[in-house]
Amino acid sequence: MSAPDGTPVGAERSIGQLVATATTEMSALVHDEIALAKAQLKQDVKRGAVSGGALSAAGVVLLFSLPMLSFALAYGIQAWTGGHNGEGGWNLGWCFLLSFAANVLVAALLALIGVVFAKKAKKGKGPQKVAASVKETAGVLGNAKPHPRPVTPANRVGDTVEAVARSSS
Repeated sequence: MSAPDGTPVGAERSIGQLVATATTEMSALVHDEIALAKAQLKQDVKRGAVSGGALSAAGVVLLFSLPMLSFALAYGIQAWTGGHNGEGGWNLGWCFLLSFAANVLVAALLALIGVVFAKKAKKGKGPQKVAASVKETAGVLGNAKPHPRPVTPANRVGDTVEAVARSSS
């Protein structure tokens, strides 16, 4: 069995290898959180689009269907109340008023659907969830402290500490 970087499990790894592994994993975590933010934002945009579409449909239905629906419904009401057999039925003015009320009811229903989807889109917390997750990750990493290695005779080179020359280039 081996670790993600290919080294055998349980084998001592150098600090450089540990840092490289940690950097790779942090990079993957950041990429995953960005992908999550994009997915959640996409869902919120989709809800907003449905809301806008439903509200637009409500306006279009109310505007363009009123003349046709009003005439058809008004004459239908008059015929239903007895106007078709020569008894006169209801006054045509009342029939048109009832027809208008039915059209307003349909438009109100479509507007209600649009408002419900608008509220869902407004409540969407996609990017806020990811931001909280990033802050939590940063908080955990900020509190992480290196653990000092115990000095054992095997790790000790000598009793005196020698100065290390560093190159200036």
